[in-house]
Amino acid sequence: MDSVVNGECSTQVPVDVITVHDFSEKILEQVVHFHVMKLNGGFFLWVGTSPVLSNLAVAMDSKFDSMPLSTLVLGDPSDTTPNSLAQRLTKRTKKQVFVSYNLPMTDSNLTLLVENRIKKEMELHPDKF
Repeated sequence: MDSVVNGECSTQVPVDVITVHDFSEKILEQVVHFHVMKLNGGFFLWVGTSPVLSNLAVAMDSKFDSMPLSTLVLGDPSDTTPNSLAQRLTKRTKKQVFVSYNLPMTDSNLTLLVENRIKKEMELHPDKF
């Protein structure tokens, strides 16, 4: 779409809108909340039971390795859950993924069930990721 600004023709570039998608699920006797912000070329995923941002990891595809690159931006480096979840989601979607995983590491089944719930939501609402 072209428009005239100050006597000159300019081309308007469409702006990508950030969309938000929230869902919750009771997993192992606790309600887990999920917050997805779809970004241009990727998405941000927050997982937790209370409004806390205790860590943040980012992962993206690499042309040099089949495993996506990831790094922890914020949080305890001994907790690898956000990094590995971001990597797996990047591998699945081929997008840049930011993950904030704010659940206690008390049960490895919880992490698996949470990831399965995310995958289910991705299948139900692929346009939100």
